[in-house]
Amino acid sequence: MTRLGDLERAVMDVLWDGASGDTGGGVTVREVADALAGRELAYTTVMTVLDRLAGKGMVEREREGRAWRYRAAATREAHIAQLMLDALDLGGSRDAALVRFARSVTGTEADVLRAALNAQATRAAVPVDEGPDR
Repeated sequence: MTRLGDLERAVMDVLWDGASGDTGGGVTVREVADALAGRELAYTTVMTVLDRLAGKGMVEREREGRAWRYRAAATREAHIAQLMLDALDLGGSRDAALVRFARSVTGTEADVLRAALNAQATRAAVPVDEGPDR
């Protein structure tokens, strides 16, 4: 997964956070541009960034009249998790990188990781239900 540049990240933050009360139906270029008004970006710049993000598979778009509505293809959390997995694939020892990461988290973060790992282990240990006929 490609890391996002500063402007791409700002645009994705608008999509992830929802612009103008978006409830999942996506946002238009104008809505994204308005949400980024403090950056003084041209409408065409925002349109180009959204088009490039669509090309990268980061956003999905749907035609609405003459305009497009854009929405994030994945959640912010899914994107960050994929970045972390990609970083582990950069080479070297995945185990060493994971241990170093685990040593760098706070106690609360360690509790979250522990709970997630325990839940994953529990799901993996549960046998597949073969149904009442078997």
